[in-house]
Amino acid sequence: MAEPVVDTAVTPVVEAAVARARAALPAWTTRSARERAGILRRFRDLAFQRRHELAEVISRESGKTITDSFGIDVLLTLDFAAWTAEAAPRFLRSRTRGVSGLIFWRKRVRFDARPVGVIGVIAPWNYPFFMPASGVLPALACGNTVVLKPSEFTPESAALLGPLFREAGLPDGVLEIVQGGGRVGAALVRGGVDKVVFTGSAATGRKIAVACAEQLIPCSLELGGSDPAIVLADADVRHAADGTVWTRFANTGQTCVATKRVYVEAPVYEAYVAAASRAVTALRAGPRTSPDTEFGPLIHVDAARTIAKQRDDAVAKGARVAATASLPEGGGTAAHVAPVLLTEADETMLVLQEETFGPVLAVVRVRDADEAIRRANDSSYGLSASVWTSDRARGLAVARRLEAGTVMINDAASVVGMTDVPYGGVKESGIGRMHGEAGLGEFVRLTAVVDDRFTHWRQPWWYPYGAAHAEGIEAYAKLAHGGSLGERLRGLPGVVRLMLTRKGTA
Repeated sequence: MAEPVVDTAVTPVVEAAVARARAALPAWTTRSARERAGILRRFRDLAFQRRHELAEVISRESGKTITDSFGIDVLLTLDFAAWTAEAAPRFLRSRTRGVSGLIFWRKRVRFDARPVGVIGVIAPWNYPFFMPASGVLPALACGNTVVLKPSEFTPESAALLGPLFREAGLPDGVLEIVQGGGRVGAALVRGGVDKVVFTGSAATGRKIAVACAEQLIPCSLELGGSDPAIVLADADVRHAADGTVWTRFANTGQTCVATKRVYVEAPVYEAYVAAASRAVTALRAGPRTSPDTEFGPLIHVDAARTIAKQRDDAVAKGARVAATASLPEGGGTAAHVAPVLLTEADETMLVLQEETFGPVLAVVRVRDADEAIRRANDSSYGLSASVWTSDRARGLAVARRLEAGTVMINDAASVVGMTDVPYGGVKESGIGRMHGEAGLGEFVRLTAVVDDRFTHWRQPWWYPYGAAHAEGIEAYAKLAHGGSLGERLRGLPGVVRLMLTRKGTA
C-alpha cells in the first residue's frame, strides 16, 4: 500500500495510484467474502485499541471537541466496520430461483453480486475519519479496490486508515490514498476509476455527475442538506428543543444531516423558543480536549465568514436573535462563531435558502402541520427531516409527506450512525445510498446467469416460423393472459405442443 502523496504533478500521481489499485483488483476480488470480512474485523480491533490516539489526531487537526471526535468519528467507524464485516458475506451470497412466465419453466436464474472495480472515494472534512471509512469499508468488503482522496483540510485524519488497514493484512494496492485539493479530486474522477463516491457540495457534485456521465461510469453523491424539523403542538416541547439543539450544534454545526430549520406549530411556538433558548445559552466552549466542551471553532476562517454572513443577513431582514452561547474566554480564534438561535425567520433569508454549515438554527412559526410540511418541502435539498410529536401515528403520517431520504420521529441526525439503515438524499441532496444493504449495493454489479435445465432441447420460439409456430404463440397468449378461465384452458393444448415440439431448420 503506497504512502499518501502530495498535490504535485497531479495527474500522473493519481493515474499511478489508480493503476496500482487496478493491478491489485483480480487477487482481491478472488478472495472470499469471509476472508475480506476478516481483514475488516482486524481493522476494527486495531482501531479500537488505538481509539483515543485516533480521536486526538482528529480533534487536533479539525478543531472539533474530543467528545465529538471520539463519540462520532471513532465510535461510528468501529460500529460500521463491525456491521459491514458481518453483513457483507451474507449480502454477497449468490441466490438462485425460477423465472416467471410459463414459457420459461425450464429456466433457473442465479444472481451474483460482483465488484464494480476500482472505486474513487472523495471524502469531506467534517467527519474526517468516519466519512472516508464509510466509503472504504463497504467497497473493500464487496471486493473492490479503492483510491481515496481525503479533504485537503483534514489529510492526516483520513491517512490514519492506511497503516491500520496495512497492519490488518490488506494487500498492497487495495487501498491507495492520494492527498490534495480540487485538482487531485478532478484528476481522480477522470483517472480511470469504475465509480466515484463523493460527499460534499451540490456545486461540486454536479461537476462530478457530468464527468461521470461523459465516461459512462456510475457515481454516488451525498451533497448536504437543509434539514427541516417539524414540532407539532402535541410534542414534548423540552424534548424537541433538547433534540434539535443537539443535532444542530453538535460538531459545531458542521453536519450535513443536522436540523437547520425548525417549523413549530403556533400553540407551542413560544414554549419551544424558550426551551431552545435555554439549551443554546447553556452550550459550553472551552479547550477541545476537555470532556465538558460542547462546541469549538469552525474548520477554517472562510467557513466562519460564510456563517456570519448568513446570520447577519437574517438579522438585517427581520430575524431576532433569541439566544447566543458564549465564546471561549478572549473570544476564541478567528474561526469561532457563537452558536445562535434565530426566530421570526422567513424564506427571504439565506438561512432558509442555503445550507447553513455552522452553528445557526432558524425557527419559524406555522399555523398547522400542513403549512409546516409545505414550507419544509419548499427547498432544493432533501437529505433528512424530523417530526416531533407525542402521537406516533400522526408523526408517521407527517413523515410520509416529507420530501427527504430519511425521516426521524422524536430524534434527528442519529440515523447517520445507524449502520444497517440506508442513508442518502433526494433532490439536490444527491443520489445513491450509504449504509445498510442499499449501501452495500452501491459497490456491486448484479449479474443474472440464466441456466436451462434441458441442455439439448431447442427453445420453442426459435426458427423455423410457420403456421404451427404462430398457432403455438397464439395459444400461449390465451393461456397466460386470457380474459376467462375457459379461454385460458383452451390455450393449454397448443402451449403443450409448442413447448414439446423439437423442431429445427436442418
